[in-house]
Amino acid sequence: MTIDDIKSIIKSDETRTLELKKTTGELKDGMHSACAFLNTDGGWLIIGVAPTSLKIVGQQVTDNTRREIAGALTSLEPAVDIKVEYIDVPEHPGNQVIAMYFEPWVWGHTPFTCNGRPYYKVESTTKVMPREMYEERLRQSKPQYFAWERQEADGITVADLDEDRIRGAVRLGIEGGRLNEAAMTEPIETLLQKSELLNDGKLNNAAVMLFSKKLYGYPQLRLRMARFRGTGKNEFGDNQQAEGNFFDLLDAGMSFLFKHLNLSGKIVGLRRMEQLEIPVEALRETLVNSLCHRRYDQPGTSVGIAVYDDRVEIENPGALPPELTPETIKQPHNSHPYNPLIATFLYRSTFLESWGSGVRRIIDSCIAAGVEEPVWQTNPNFVWVTFKRPADKSSYTQLREGTTTTQKAGGSTIKKQGVKAQKEPSSKKEPSSKKEPSSKKEPSLNKQVLKLMEVMNFEYLSALELMNLCGLKTRFRFRVNYLEPALKMGIIERKYPEQPNHPYQRYRLTEKAMHIKYSKEEK
Repeated sequence: MTIDDIKSIIKSDETRTLELKKTTGELKDGMHSACAFLNTDGGWLIIGVAPTSLKIVGQQVTDNTRREIAGALTSLEPAVDIKVEYIDVPEHPGNQVIAMYFEPWVWGHTPFTCNGRPYYKVESTTKVMPREMYEERLRQSKPQYFAWERQEADGITVADLDEDRIRGAVRLGIEGGRLNEAAMTEPIETLLQKSELLNDGKLNNAAVMLFSKKLYGYPQLRLRMARFRGTGKNEFGDNQQAEGNFFDLLDAGMSFLFKHLNLSGKIVGLRRMEQLEIPVEALRETLVNSLCHRRYDQPGTSVGIAVYDDRVEIENPGALPPELTPETIKQPHNSHPYNPLIATFLYRSTFLESWGSGVRRIIDSCIAAGVEEPVWQTNPNFVWVTFKRPADKSSYTQLREGTTTTQKAGGSTIKKQGVKAQKEPSSKKEPSSKKEPSSKKEPSLNKQVLKLMEVMNFEYLSALELMNLCGLKTRFRFRVNYLEPALKMGIIERKYPEQPNHPYQRYRLTEKAMHIKYSKEEK
């Protein structure tokens, strides 16, 4: 390095990446700036230049000066190997400028401290790093020690987990080719150990978030849901909260959206197709991402769903990874899970992708449905996704709504509207001698199909699982009285419609049925 290089570096005033000191008498403050460079975008610490006039004067450098600089550098932790350069100043014979370059901080590396205190740069100013920022960087650098999901679950054992949820997630992973078929017969403890959810016989918080039925001490395992009248938060039309594990909250959130969004019908080929005004795939993917990637180390916060007249907002506590912004998140990018253990299990069970493709799928499903693509926004505490509702909000409902029921989601009660069978209206006209063709009659829900609707949701289940939920033991009776009528009425749909006898055949409620199940009339 030459004096011309120094002149080039200091040609402008101090910046975010440049700190000037007149002599080594200011070395202590210089090390604070060095620490800030290491924790931010890197930069030059140059000693021997007047910060105000930018005049290069240098200073006398002795062995004692070199030892002083070496000692000052040891105040930085973790230890850094810094090349210290000494450049002669021609205008001041015998004087030298001292220059040190500090590399920028890399996300995921341990944050630096100077004499035990972390510093960072705010524009050209060196500041003590806020505790929350320091702890977050520390958590990212050593997740095995500091991550919430890896901390030992207090007072919760394997017996407190929902085994049906675990087996169901494993089954989906096997069907999706992400788990070996042998996993279906493995003991629960073995499955949890292989997923790093159980260590030395102790569950961690990730296992609680995914599967626990016991929620004491976990206030963050909550979902807020609201339907606002108008476009602001002045008046509630519906206000609910659900508590539970990941699967409970996903079910509760999707049920709420089916309840408050409209269903529209359109003709596709020779069939009438019903779909939600915002694609179900987009809403579900967004809710899964919100539950998976949120900050669970903030117990006073929760994921929220807000439905307005003109939009739907899904928000989660946290922030986007430093590599992403609300604009760049729509571009191809790598996956940056905030909770890697949780994300890995959800990937293996096909609830999540691991290549950062979720955002693209959300956008593509909206484009395919003719709906505006959503918008991502952030503030220091939350990330939220906004879906614009179509201007035409006309809904399509085939069956009447009625009886009020309740549904448990992880211990909390959610009120919702059930469906009762359509009754033929009474008529004072004389009975006609002619009967209307059966094809013109609107199908009605018998008690068997109603029972099927009650136990099902938008997740795929096998015929055997549905039989067990309905309390039946005879496969023939279930098929004739439950399954086939529901298929004919468009209440349920097959996972593999072109292969009715597919070995992994599963069934779920159609969008029309979900809308009917969770919609209710204002009283």
